[in-house]
Amino acid sequence: MRTANAFWTTGAGGELRRAEVPAPGDDEVLVRTLYSAVSRGTETLVFAGKVPPDQHDVMRAPFQEGDFPFPVKYGYLNVGVVEEGPEDLRGRAVFCLYPHQTEYVVPRSAVVPLPDGLPPRRAVLAGTVETAVNALWDAAPLIGDRVSVIGAGMVGCSVAALLARLPGAEVELIDVDPARAAVAEALGVPFRAPQEAEGGRDLVIHASATERGLRRALELLRPEGTAIELSWYGDRPVTLALGGTFHSGRLTIRSSQVGTVSPARSSSRTYADRLALALRLLRDPAFDALITGESPFDQLPAVLPRLADGSLPALCHLITYA
Repeated sequence: MRTANAFWTTGAGGELRRAEVPAPGDDEVLVRTLYSAVSRGTETLVFAGKVPPDQHDVMRAPFQEGDFPFPVKYGYLNVGVVEEGPEDLRGRAVFCLYPHQTEYVVPRSAVVPLPDGLPPRRAVLAGTVETAVNALWDAAPLIGDRVSVIGAGMVGCSVAALLARLPGAEVELIDVDPARAAVAEALGVPFRAPQEAEGGRDLVIHASATERGLRRALELLRPEGTAIELSWYGDRPVTLALGGTFHSGRLTIRSSQVGTVSPARSSSRTYADRLALALRLLRDPAFDALITGESPFDQLPAVLPRLADGSLPALCHLITYA
């Protein structure tokens, strides 16, 4: 039995705990972590204990330990190298939906080898780009559509980056933080402050996790336009005025959530297919703009509280492992 170090959210903050790592069995792999990343939206809500009780089962991560609200070992953006396991995987860099831990054993089917041309650092974004892929399957944008993305966080930026490759599409990335303009430029997407955004949009993807952002999404739509809601609010209620143009304009609000494959593709794509597609899309170096900081693993108990309270601004914060 080997031992590893794992990050746990405890309610009083976070701490590193020892974890027992068994020898891999048949069709299992031992993975040594190279990088993990903090999913700033979901993980900071988990860190703050804001998972609603009726969502405790739905929001479980694939290899989570413990139960909400605390203590819990939570996370799902992990890239490592296979140290032991089937010969065809040994020595390969892989992505896995595993929490922050120095090494771990999982079924062979839980890891996806990185495609050629994808650096392991960038591959930590796979879970986020997978969310963006699912959102666009839900949204079904058409060539030449006028599309706005509200919220230039990890998910919003990933959606905007993919939309920018849609032929003829007019895409805007909207955020209240003017510093996000540099990220938008790196992704090849025009940036707008909310008050400067173009109206008459066929489609608005909302990912700011704010009530104000969702209201603005509805304001920007053309009649019979659609807003795709990607935000997760945890236990926060949201109030909207639906008696005006929402009703008379026959607008649509539709949620998109990565926990299931979009109905538009569920008959022809598996979870593995969706993740493999996300990894292929990440070969585009433009996605490097989403990695805005890094810290060593042993500093994670001090880093995550700062990400949660906003004192450490970041899109994707990379965690490095010796």
